[in-house]
Order: sequence, then structure tokens, then C-alpha cells
Amino acid sequence: MGTRFRTYRRILSSNSGITCYAETVKNITVSVSDELYYRARIRAAEKHSTVSALVRNFLTQMVDAEPEAERLQREQNELIERIRASHRGFSAGERMTRDRLHDRDAIR
Repeated sequence: MGTRFRTYRRILSSNSGITCYAETVKNITVSVSDELYYRARIRAAEKHSTVSALVRNFLTQMVDAEPEAERLQREQNELIERIRASHRGFSAGERMTRDRLHDRDAIR
């Protein structure tokens, strides 16, 4: 089974100010139930679109989305920066001695 490519070309009049373009796309086959296909057609019609356009938009959003591990790492770094910004001058290196930490009279 070979790879098929379809080229779409939109040619607009030169006085429109929009240039011509060509895009090569890859066809894929997706198997879905009749019910899912019927519901997708209805949803596409409600959006004045096509099932292919809905699938294309879904795939685009999926691959453009930030991976979960990267998102969690970014959120952790942002949280650490917010904590550091709200506690300027704090240093874990300035530790209390064990005796001072457990000196109950100093706490009262």
C-alpha cells in the first residue's frame, strides 16, 4: 500500500492582494462506528465544517499541546519562583541549630 498525497491549490485573482498557495497533505483512514460517524457529521454541519476539518483541528491541537511532563515541570518552576519572590532574603542555608529549634522558652 503506497503513500498517497493530494495537493490543494487555491488560485485567486491577482487584484485580490492574496497570493496563490499549494499545500501537500497526507490522507489517513480512521475506522469509527456508524453512530460516531453520524454524530460527527451532525457536529460538523452545526459548525459549518466537515468531519475531516474537525479531525484535522483535533490532531493539530493534540500535537501542539504541551506534553504533561513539560507542563508539570513548568508549573513547578513557576511556583518555586513565586515562593522565592514572596520570601526575598530567605535562605535554607541559614539553619537554626538543633538546640535553638527545640528551645521552648525562646518560642514563648
